[in-house]
Amino acid sequence: MLKDENINGIYNIDTNKKLNKGKLILTIFLIIIFILLLIIAKNIIEIMNYEKIYMQYESQIATLEIQKANEEARIKEEQEKIAKEQERLKKERNPQLTEIGKENISHIYSSETKRAFLTFDDGPSINTAPILDILKEQNIKATFFVLGVNVSYKPDMAKRIYEEGHYLANHGYSHVYSSIYSSPQAVLDEYNKCNDLVRNAIGVQDYNSHLFRFPGGLVGGKYADIKRQAKELLNENNIVNVDWNALNGDAEKQSPTEEFEMQRIEETTENKNSIVVLMHDAETKQATVNTLPKIIEYLRQQGYEFKNFYEIIK
Repeated sequence: MLKDENINGIYNIDTNKKLNKGKLILTIFLIIIFILLLIIAKNIIEIMNYEKIYMQYESQIATLEIQKANEEARIKEEQEKIAKEQERLKKERNPQLTEIGKENISHIYSSETKRAFLTFDDGPSINTAPILDILKEQNIKATFFVLGVNVSYKPDMAKRIYEEGHYLANHGYSHVYSSIYSSPQAVLDEYNKCNDLVRNAIGVQDYNSHLFRFPGGLVGGKYADIKRQAKELLNENNIVNVDWNALNGDAEKQSPTEEFEMQRIEETTENKNSIVVLMHDAETKQATVNTLPKIIEYLRQQGYEFKNFYEIIK
């Protein structure tokens, strides 16, 4: 009997050990599964968070791309508007001499209403800038008969004249009478040389003012015959000329006073409706700069409306 009991006891112990070992293995397995599930769940949550963040980034990127596209479209539209405006201004500032314009020039000194064309010869120079400042302040557009040689020295000033809406007309290249009046062709050559320099200065290669003022004026002098022939040659090349019928006298004296210039303005504008006023913006004409505000005030008091040749040549 004892032997059998010992044997059963041994078997019972082995069975319990096996059960405990199985539970331990199962427990460990479950713990591992649980840990794996936690890891998987954590990874899934992280992936979902990453995906959410990614979607947010995608949304932000899409929004930024839309904003960028809208901004590019806005910039393009603005650039097109600027280009159209520049083209419009270019057309407005690039005179086209028509038959109406020629007719207007032939009647420049006649008008039912009072009008004044302020014109400046022999620039640009150091005096051109303050004159332009005064004209801007007074909201007046004038006409500048520039010399080619001076444009070559001060192209930026010629460009400013043009860009501020003043009429950029032609006074030849040299202002040396013996050169410009050596022949009718020489007059045309000087016109073309000045015109080429103006084109380069303002950056408009098809610019042509079609408007010339003979140095010293068209009428009289020992070169009168050459001038007459030159006028015909200019007309054949679609170029008209204009002199003046009023002046401030800044070329009549070496150092004119303001009082003298005002006196000459009053004398030469009396009983005239349409006046083309001769003044100079050459380097020696500081008196004209000083007197210009008074000249403008006087002409306004007399009822003159200021014009420039853009309103004549069209």
